[in-house]
Amino acid sequence: MDGLELALACREYADNKKAEEIIVLDMREVSSITDYFVIASGTSAPHVRAIWNEIVDGLKQDHQLTPPPPEGAQYNTWVVIDYFDVIVHVMSYETREKYDLEGLWNDAAVIEPAVTTGS
Repeated sequence: MDGLELALACREYADNKKAEEIIVLDMREVSSITDYFVIASGTSAPHVRAIWNEIVDGLKQDHQLTPPPPEGAQYNTWVVIDYFDVIVHVMSYETREKYDLEGLWNDAAVIEPAVTTGS
């Protein structure tokens, strides 16, 4: 699974738990930290927890990928899951607004969700 596939899978798992304002940033041209950021918001600490657990559990079950323990899981206001090529940020709205990762990395390209049409 390459970095883009992993980022898109993270977005899908976050969406499964009704994460809001999910964005995937292509970091390859702007940072050596990682290839992609996935940023998602939860409406409460339990919602943030449900989102990041869905991502971790889904990737472990479906793709045998296990990250190091997530950072921030004890508070569930900003949880960071590091898959090396992809770093996932699941945040409360207040935390996301305060730290404004999209603004900080505004020169990174946004990977838009694929639009599917029924036949």
